[in-house]
Amino acid sequence: MKVTALSGGVGGARLLRGLAGLDEVELSAVVNVGDDDIIYGLNVSPDIDTVIYTLAEREGSQGWGLADDTDEVMEALEKFPLDTWFRIGDVDLATNLFRTARLRSGWTLSQVTTAQAAVFGVQTSVLPASDDPIRTEVHLPDEGWLSFQTYFVDRMHQTPIDDVRFSGGWAASPAPGVIEAIRGADMVVIGPSNPPLSIWPILSIDGIADALGGAKRVVGVSPLFGGRPLKGPADQVLKGLGLPDGTAGILAAYDGLLDELVVDTADMADLAADATTDVELRALPTRISEPEAAVALAAQLVAL
Repeated sequence: MKVTALSGGVGGARLLRGLAGLDEVELSAVVNVGDDDIIYGLNVSPDIDTVIYTLAEREGSQGWGLADDTDEVMEALEKFPLDTWFRIGDVDLATNLFRTARLRSGWTLSQVTTAQAAVFGVQTSVLPASDDPIRTEVHLPDEGWLSFQTYFVDRMHQTPIDDVRFSGGWAASPAPGVIEAIRGADMVVIGPSNPPLSIWPILSIDGIADALGGAKRVVGVSPLFGGRPLKGPADQVLKGLGLPDGTAGILAAYDGLLDELVVDTADMADLAADATTDVELRALPTRISEPEAAVALAAQLVAL
């Protein structure tokens, strides 16, 4: 069974781990690049790294970075007049040095990602949503526009936002293989990611939303549990953008794209509340921080 998953953040990566654990699935991952930035002169691609590290079973305890990584470079940087709010572990630094060097030598982000996945022994096809630069920016009512990493990491996503945009998205093209992976899939899964911050950047790229519209079946997985995310600001972002609370907000965020939406059993009451939607709603256990739980959820999604 060919499955293509749209992924951003820790939740999306964990669902990919579950899907990759099924022998009957041929998996492709289309990964958000709106979080990419240049930090300390390096090209960082946090969502791509999170996906590859998770699929390689090397992710850190928080779901990002590398397990057991050290911090000597950052400790040395702190001695200089430099703001070190964005932390990169020593081994993780090697990934970013490799990416930066290859991009500056003329490689595309797709080529870099394929090589990176091979180094970590990842067999899943990991596809950046685009090889072109896209930058997610959020609007704070009292401050104006901020880069995603400034808002999410430096400000710890504590300040409410009221708008989001994707700089460069209108001019970007899908990376090689992305449209084919969506059109050729038996099922497309939108992972339990923050819809506006992790999935909308992918959908902003010309042709991807249209390809989803022609896909055989599109199944979304809600990132909410009892109306709130386990971590991150998904509920607050939806509210700030004027979308409804809970499952209704997820449906609104993906309006016209889904055939089916899976919510956690904690949100089972929403199935009756949203009975008028054309999207088929199902409740399944969606807490997937443990690999076994991710595989179990993935198997249920495939069985649908």
